Amino acid sequence: MLIATVAEEHGAIAANLQQFLLVLSVSLSVATLPQIVPWFRQIPYTLLLVIVGLGLALVDVRLVNLSPELILSIFLPPLLFEAAWNLKWSGLKQNIVPISLFAILGVGISVVGIGFGVNQLTGLPLATALLLGASLSATDPVSVVALFRELGAPKRLSVVMEGESLFNDGVAVVAFSLLVGIPLGIEEFNLQASIVQFVVFVGLGLGIGGLIGFGISYLTQRFDLPLVEQSLTLISAYGTYILIEEAGGSGVIGVVTVGLILGNFGSRIGMNPRTRVIVSEFWEFLAFFVNSIVFLLIGDQMQLSSLIENLDEILITIGAMIVTRAIAIYGLGTLSNVMTEVDMNWKEQTVLWWGGLRGSVSIALALSLPITLEGRDQISATVFGVVLFTLLVQGLTIKPLLQGLNLLGDEPLRRQYLEAVARRVALNRVMETLTSGKKRPEIEPEYYRYQAALVQGELEQLETKIQELRQQHPQTREYAIEQLREELLAIEADTYAEFIKAGQLNHELSPYLVDVFQDKGNG
Repeated sequence: MLIATVAEEHGAIAANLQQFLLVLSVSLSVATLPQIVPWFRQIPYTLLLVIVGLGLALVDVRLVNLSPELILSIFLPPLLFEAAWNLKWSGLKQNIVPISLFAILGVGISVVGIGFGVNQLTGLPLATALLLGASLSATDPVSVVALFRELGAPKRLSVVMEGESLFNDGVAVVAFSLLVGIPLGIEEFNLQASIVQFVVFVGLGLGIGGLIGFGISYLTQRFDLPLVEQSLTLISAYGTYILIEEAGGSGVIGVVTVGLILGNFGSRIGMNPRTRVIVSEFWEFLAFFVNSIVFLLIGDQMQLSSLIENLDEILITIGAMIVTRAIAIYGLGTLSNVMTEVDMNWKEQTVLWWGGLRGSVSIALALSLPITLEGRDQISATVFGVVLFTLLVQGLTIKPLLQGLNLLGDEPLRRQYLEAVARRVALNRVMETLTSGKKRPEIEPEYYRYQAALVQGELEQLETKIQELRQQHPQTREYAIEQLREELLAIEADTYAEFIKAGQLNHELSPYLVDVFQDKGNG
């Protein structure tokens, strides 16, 4: 009997491993497709995965069962952490007002707007319709962050979109949790109790996430072991999510908090520059790896027959979602402009409106609906249909929209110029090493001269390219100034970190140069 049980377990493990390898093989095949067929480069990689997954669904090939636990517990923490790790606190602080408005009030507007709209136009009970609204109220960070990075959207627009997407997940999950018991008849809506529960839910996420983030930051000051520090970031992402969820808080908010602290504070005081690069590259790989699986499975999980049966409800919900999103973005965007000195123009608001994609979080919430809930299948099919619309229709038209509004602007040029300048700096340092007096006696001088000649040739080509870019595009001067500012800020932060490690400071000083640069810019 025991032998049979062990054999069954081994068989299950082998079957799961085969499924995982199949998903991974398909994902990586899609990643190489644009390199083989250039036309596919016009489609963002993440959306191409959805299309391939949808094609597999058409022929009824199911790679794996997509459960809410799989999305929320395994896929979401690393994606949230990686996005928060790379989100600069300076940009977040500068845009905190619009991000807060969109992430908190925007979710409330979406829940009410979608809920009442679907209720009035389809006859779906209001409590159930509001639950549908909660499932679709959060823009998905997995979808939005991946897409904006790939398109090279303007930095400020990316920060607002990423900030909103990272924080509104927690708010949406709270709203969903508060509403899920009402259509089942086991709970009644109480505004005061809901506000208290919201504060506790978010507060636990911020509090525990902050403690873990700062704790790991100070712990990594005690040693310099890149692999251990890299492992600590991975443990913190998953551990924070599990711990806070068990405590009754928002694991999403907790992971984002930890990622922000470690990316902006812990990596400065507790990691040397080489370790920061190693950790950043690790998370870049992990995000690519998980993104590849998530987007493929979203397309693969579509039940086309169910989508067709509920087409009317899907179209009505899409309309309600688009109108509600417009009210939230343009209304709250105008309010943000009144409250702050940094204006968000109508072009940026239009991209934020149309770029409000839904994805894995919405699907996870829909799949987690109680089986006993009346209309559960209808809600699930509607959510899948809306997610498919946002990813394919809105996702594929964001780039033309950015180009039409002239918001992509010179972003490709900026990247090209800054990459050339960075390469020149790196090769100059190589040249300094090759031409310095500190040469190894066991290596012949001729070899040094030969390598120096090769590097010099590359430097001359780079210099010619940079000069051509400067002549053709005068705005490259601003790019150079911006890069110098970032280098000076990094030097300042690293210096404070050295004092902290040496025990001469017990906290990180606020960056002096940030205010200096802002004053110069205003002047």
